[in-house]
Amino acid sequence: METEQYLDMFLDESREHLQIINDNILQLEKEPEDISIVNEIFRSAHTLKGMSATMGFEDIASLTHKMENVLDLIRNHQLTVNSEIIDSIIVGIEYLEEMVQSISEGNDGKKDVTTLLSRLEQIEKGEVAATTETIIIPDQQVNTVDVEKLDLDEFQLTILKQAKEQGFEPYQISVELSDECILKGARAYMVFEALESHGEIIQTTPTVEEIEDGNFGQSFQLTLLTGDSSNTIKEIIEKVSEVKEANIQLLSKTLGSVESEKESIKKDNEAVDIQPAVVKKEENSKNKSEKRTSSSRTIRVNLEKIDDLLNLFEEVVIDRSRLEVISETIDDIDLKETVEHMSRVSSDMQSLILAMRMVPIEQVFNRFPRMIRGLSKDLNKQISLEIIGADTELDRTVIDEIGDPLVHLIRNSVDHGIEIPEERRKHGKPEEGKLVLRAFHSGNHVFIEIEDDGAGINRDKVQSKAIENGLITEQEAELLTDDQIAAFIMSSGFSTADKVSDISGRGVGLDVVKSKIESLGGQVSIETNAGQGSIFSIQLPLTLSIIATLLVSVQKETYAVPLSSIIETVVLPKNKIMLAHGKEVMDFRGKVIPIVSLASIFNVPAMEKKPDQQNYAIVVVKKGEKLTGLIVDAFIGQKEVVLKSLGNYLGEVFAISGATILGDGEVALIIDPNALVK
Repeated sequence: METEQYLDMFLDESREHLQIINDNILQLEKEPEDISIVNEIFRSAHTLKGMSATMGFEDIASLTHKMENVLDLIRNHQLTVNSEIIDSIIVGIEYLEEMVQSISEGNDGKKDVTTLLSRLEQIEKGEVAATTETIIIPDQQVNTVDVEKLDLDEFQLTILKQAKEQGFEPYQISVELSDECILKGARAYMVFEALESHGEIIQTTPTVEEIEDGNFGQSFQLTLLTGDSSNTIKEIIEKVSEVKEANIQLLSKTLGSVESEKESIKKDNEAVDIQPAVVKKEENSKNKSEKRTSSSRTIRVNLEKIDDLLNLFEEVVIDRSRLEVISETIDDIDLKETVEHMSRVSSDMQSLILAMRMVPIEQVFNRFPRMIRGLSKDLNKQISLEIIGADTELDRTVIDEIGDPLVHLIRNSVDHGIEIPEERRKHGKPEEGKLVLRAFHSGNHVFIEIEDDGAGINRDKVQSKAIENGLITEQEAELLTDDQIAAFIMSSGFSTADKVSDISGRGVGLDVVKSKIESLGGQVSIETNAGQGSIFSIQLPLTLSIIATLLVSVQKETYAVPLSSIIETVVLPKNKIMLAHGKEVMDFRGKVIPIVSLASIFNVPAMEKKPDQQNYAIVVVKKGEKLTGLIVDAFIGQKEVVLKSLGNYLGEVFAISGATILGDGEVALIIDPNALVK
């Protein structure tokens, strides 16, 4: 069978399934009893096996087949999830990713996986799992209660027995509300609602009606069938506000003997009776599965086709601008109405097309939990990773490029930033270090921050090295802030590491990170506090976009200032301009801010001599908390423009992010306010 034509589809789908396995394996480590997660991983591994076998990639097929065998034993309760299994599957994912990447680069995707296959086979036979420590020992410390002491009828006892056979545990739970709780019925309802998605409540004491009416003391009891652990259930209940405590007891100790006495119950009825609990659980699993797979309701479109569509649409936007100019000069109502309608429709089209290119940054962030887990083990450190803003969207081209710089910065933070537990304890810190990965939009840029609560960057060490390397003099160093000194670690060939680490070296290679981010039109900065940690902040442009701007004129030239960076426009009397340290400043709402002339910055030639100006037109722009006033000759108006790069011929021009074509055919430069604000 000729499979070459399906290769792109195979690669796309393989990456998707590997991502699903990757996301779920870490979740399984946290919730080893959740079989629905195992099913999710199994389905992806099974699909990957089938696809790779069809395409002739035998190494992928054999590895996924072995992984599938182990997962099958877990979902059939013949094997318990432990760290050995998780580690082996994670290694398997890494191998599979390498093989898929190799195939995408035109290779055969072959890899020696015999060691891992042997390891998985041992796990499958129970030779490894028996000797390793189980990650979570479920309910060892949960007390048991004699089921005979409960007032359960035959119907409920039958449900208990059948549920037990299905792998669910019956718990007797006593929920105690706080003394200050006033709406007891409402709190009890919240407890029931929280538990409904985790199991089936088959009995309550007092009755449901009495509980809903609040006719009980400060506590009530319920019997729950669930596949989750007692710890999970306890956590769920105690999250409800005004719940003081949840006491959980297992009903399994004498359930078997009691049930053996109830065998006279008709089997037909048993089948009917057990149905609600089982169906409920199946529905829950189904809902979880549907939730996890709902994101797959998409179609794949080649990125180049979207690029072509965007390029064509940019031409439409330029023509739209021209039509708007023409309709203003020709007094024709029909023409104006048509142009207005076209503007509205094209505006909606523009949003849709741009949205096609934007993808959430979680695609990149998703790889880091697994990486942090591995690094924590390698370095004997305890590290928690918090991801904030994973749904922040970024242009696809930037997403493809930003992964490696982030990997390098995170490895640096983990290796050199966060201390080992003993050292953290010595400094009064919690043993577990914290790494925060944060993404957010600000203006026309996306910011990504890597924050650790480690030791920070040693100023003395970096400063000495910078002086030794001739980057600064001792006198200059005294005038610089800690952050400015820390920025030297991103200089080429700069290293303060005492020994070379195979994880990273703070300083070694960070110049490469800086170069990469700058090549994407971004910037990277460092904030550090000795003993408290560091923040690496990356600022990236949205690259391809049609942006809203304010057009301004300087002499006979027109410039576009992105609206997202503008705070306000001001007409400032000449006598209000002040001087501070020899620089022109103005009072803007009680704050002194610098003002600069665009004509001076861009050396715009004076085309005509103007009378002495009494008022200045000023655009106040921002960069974070910093403000600057830009002096222009006149405000023209608001306009959406197509951002075009200046191309390789012009290269990078200071404070210019691109150019655009206006409706009258004139070319206007688009200002980058971030470069102007110091």
